[in-house]
Amino acid sequence: MMKNMPELVIVSGMSGAGRTEAMHAFEDLGYFCVDNLPSALIGNLLDLTGMPGQPDNHRRIAVVCDARSGGFFKSLMEELGKLKAEGIDYRVLFLDADDEKLIARYKSSRRRHPLCTDGSSIAQGIAREREMLYGLRKGAHHVINTTDMLPQQLRSTIRALFAPGEERQGLQVTVYSFGFKHGAPVDADLVMDVRFLPNPYYDPELRPLTGLDKPVRDFVLYRPETEEFQKCWRALLDCVMPGYVAEGKQQLAIAVGCTGGQHRSVALAESTGDYLKQKGYRVSVAHRDLKLAEGADGSIVSAQGAR
Repeated sequence: MMKNMPELVIVSGMSGAGRTEAMHAFEDLGYFCVDNLPSALIGNLLDLTGMPGQPDNHRRIAVVCDARSGGFFKSLMEELGKLKAEGIDYRVLFLDADDEKLIARYKSSRRRHPLCTDGSSIAQGIAREREMLYGLRKGAHHVINTTDMLPQQLRSTIRALFAPGEERQGLQVTVYSFGFKHGAPVDADLVMDVRFLPNPYYDPELRPLTGLDKPVRDFVLYRPETEEFQKCWRALLDCVMPGYVAEGKQQLAIAVGCTGGQHRSVALAESTGDYLKQKGYRVSVAHRDLKLAEGADGSIVSAQGAR
């Protein structure tokens, strides 16, 4: 297999077994996803995404091929044979569930089974689909039975199979500072108020600076009060972050606030971001109100507000 060949996953299985949720999981892992693609077009898709200049995330591809593809679906096994003959590596993920659970899911969603267009019952459609997919299921690299799975459990299983050791990378964390006098945050999942810490604003030499400047960082971070706070704050993060990952949360916003959003919150947002990066999370750090910070003479401080 060539080094620039895309990593390909074929997602198939029983209708109602969780293919849509599986595609969401692959999207979160950075795959370029295509739903309901006729199997005859898989080769064309690989040619397009393998072209020079395509984004890196197009090099990892997940494709759903299922009974909705009609006649095209019958050629899937033949197409997979062609891929293997050409030396293109791929993995087939087959999603399954017990008939009773599939029937219950279709009844609750009030959607028609794709193989019940002739007026047959849901049970008859499921039986037809099982027969059609028997060979594919038998040759699949991975079979997941979703009968007793919650959506987050399916996502977790897919991450374990296709991105082992990268579970934390599935969570995008944004840490940002803000000033309470400019309004409390409305989009944060966690809010930490650090106004109880000594304020560099009252030092004339530090007032015109920001938490991005070393003198302010040292003033804030290396005081006994802050060192004790950091121990407790990081212990809290160590407790809650794995829970967010296990739950399948994809985005997390952590807001650190002080009075004006210039000194304490900026320094501690930076410190928090660095700590989470060391723990293996994908983190971006921003400073919401830094552009509004006032210098010692009342002028607006110009500083880098995000990184």
